[in-house]
Formats: sequence, C-alpha cells, structure tokens
Amino acid sequence: MKDGISLRAALDDAALRLAPSQTARRDAELLLMHAISCDRAFLLTHPEMKLALEQAATYDSWLSRRAQNEPVQYIVGEQEFFGLKFRVTPDVLIPRLETEHLVEAALARVNHNAPLRIADIGTGSGAIAVALAHALPNARVAATDISQAALDVARGNAELHGAGARIEFIESDLLGAVKEESFDLIVSNPPYVADSEQPEAQVRDFEPRLALFAGPDGLDVYRRLIPPAREALKPGGWLLMEIGHGQREALWELLRGWDEASFIGDLQGIPRVACARRV
Repeated sequence: MKDGISLRAALDDAALRLAPSQTARRDAELLLMHAISCDRAFLLTHPEMKLALEQAATYDSWLSRRAQNEPVQYIVGEQEFFGLKFRVTPDVLIPRLETEHLVEAALARVNHNAPLRIADIGTGSGAIAVALAHALPNARVAATDISQAALDVARGNAELHGAGARIEFIESDLLGAVKEESFDLIVSNPPYVADSEQPEAQVRDFEPRLALFAGPDGLDVYRRLIPPAREALKPGGWLLMEIGHGQREALWELLRGWDEASFIGDLQGIPRVACARRV
C-alpha cells in the first residue's frame, strides 16, 4: 500500500483485499483505526486524510496477516470486554461478548460491598477476574490457569486496571492449588469444544487449543471441575460456568443435587451460563 493514499481509498482497497469475508469492511476499519491511532468517528469524518509511509506499511502488514485468518485482536493486541480493554496474545483465548453474560450473572448473585472470596478457573487473559475485581471493590480473587504464559498476560491486565493487588494468579490445574480454600463464588469459562468439532479457521489455527477443546463431547473439564467446586464453595456459594451450544441438558445432569441450578441465555436465547448454588 502506497504512502499518501487517502483513508477512503485505503479502506476501499483493504475491504476488497479481505473479501469475501463477511467482516471485511469492519476488519479493515478496525485495523486502520489502530494503525493511525484514531477512533471510528475520526476515520469516517476525515476520508481525504493521507496515510504516512510508516502508517501505510503497518496497515499493509496487518492486512496481510488478516488475509491469512489471523484474528484482528491478535494483530492489534487488544480486545474490549465488559467496558475494559485487555491485552491479548496467542497464549490466551480472545474474550467474547457472550462471556459478559457470565460476569453479569455473577454480579447479580453477590453483595457488591461484601468481602468476597472468588475463584476464576482457567482465567486466560484474566478478563473475568479483572472485570469482577473492578466491579467488586472488596473482593479478592484467586485466578488459576494451567498455562504460565496465560497467567503472565492476565497479570499484566490486572495491573493495567489497578486490580493487581486483589487478584492472585496461580498456576494450577483447575482448583488443584487452591483446594484447601473456601469461596463465595467460583466462575469459569472452561474449554467446551468437542475434539471432533471444526471451529472456523481463525479460531482453529490461532487460538490456544488447550483453551478450546475438552474431549469427545466437550464436557471433560465440567466433569472434573463440578465435584471439587462443590467442596470448595461456602454454604450458599455459587458456581457459574459458561457452556457451549447444545450442552444444557448434559450440564443439567452434571449439576444434579445442587440447589437452584438454572441456565441463562444469550441475546438469541441460547443457554450460555450454567448457575448452581451449594446447599
């Protein structure tokens, strides 16, 4: 891409270059916004502004990566979640809008001023742990992950949002390293994709497999997490987990014996969060 090209021309060329992706224009805009450090309003109101040589080179490089299905979030290094910006790398799953339902469900079930003890299992980028700590000023969070690289990213995100002092990042397989503790709330967005499933290329080829796949039916982590979670919860405590499409009935069976087991749907009404309370 040549220097001196206008924003309008750069966007038009980029959208053609990323076609036939259904998100071609949106991706082109997002990448250009980051390449020139502007918001969308500026982009749309200054169509004749010219790209400098360095900006054009950066944009061209990013478009090449996107054309190979690399997620925009990894290219620009960030993703917004629950009103906060998080740094993301290929070591962590990209936070999704659907996961905000899990945070909302958690906030709806706790006293916001109480000194809560929370566990975030499989924290990844730290999005859930940081969002909860940000909204609950007296909460302390134990954020576990089996990946030290993911914990490094999460720790940086906690520090970015001033929550580092109230979140402990622990290398652990699920609750293993904190099994002697008791929690008011345990939350998790675990891997739930069946091994036989084939996600879209940008997910399959770039996001960490460890954070996606969970056995033949996608339920392996739930089976391993639910029993010890019940033991780790204080009486009246909540277990909240994101679930995959079509997994409601299986999770209902796994949660038999819990009190107030229920499910929360996303904006399309698809069950997305499993909620269960310890008697």
